[in-house]
Amino acid sequence: MTKLNFPSHPLLLGFDRLERLVERTARAGTDGYPPFNIEVTGQNSFRITLALAGFREEDLAITIERRQLIVRGQQQDTEKDERVFLHRGIAARQFQRAFALADGVDVAEACLQDGLLHIDLIRKEPEETVQTVPISRNRGEVSR
Repeated sequence: MTKLNFPSHPLLLGFDRLERLVERTARAGTDGYPPFNIEVTGQNSFRITLALAGFREEDLAITIERRQLIVRGQQQDTEKDERVFLHRGIAARQFQRAFALADGVDVAEACLQDGLLHIDLIRKEPEETVQTVPISRNRGEVSR
């Protein structure tokens, strides 16, 4: 018995996008910064929480690009010359964190509270429809 790879299975048509998604997700940074949680908040809702101590709303950008939720942060150090640190343990570096979104998953809202960025996601259930496919009498004549 031969085991077929997922994208090459003959009954899975058009799933090449999924293979690219898995590859892109595997290449995404795994440095662990900033730390985050993903929780289920309802039957069709989720919440991503990122720990962003020291970041302000104007330091952050949240975008959706090619079904990826991307969170970017870069702190603006306005008091750079006035501060002298004996120890600097709070990270102040820029970051980019990407999350792959499935079809039908949308961002409901985002809020920054007490150093935590909360991003709420909602999955819309697709309507179940039945489509009738007409059968042509002449082979090779497909209407587009």
